[in-house]
Amino acid sequence: MSHGSSPAAWTAVLVCLLGITIGGLALIPDPNWTLFWIGVAITFGAGLVGRVMAAAGLGIDQPEL
Repeated sequence: MSHGSSPAAWTAVLVCLLGITIGGLALIPDPNWTLFWIGVAITFGAGLVGRVMAAAGLGIDQPEL
């Protein structure tokens, strides 16, 4: 049984962590809202990156039903 370990999943997780880190750091000590929203956009973009990579064949193989 696969638990989603694929290049697409790992890349999406790393991009998401990057976005969360940027967004979090943007709030310390004085909020930088522009950088915060850039971090939010990167975080949401992680899902798109994962989907595109999975469609390109870098995701897990889906079992035939």
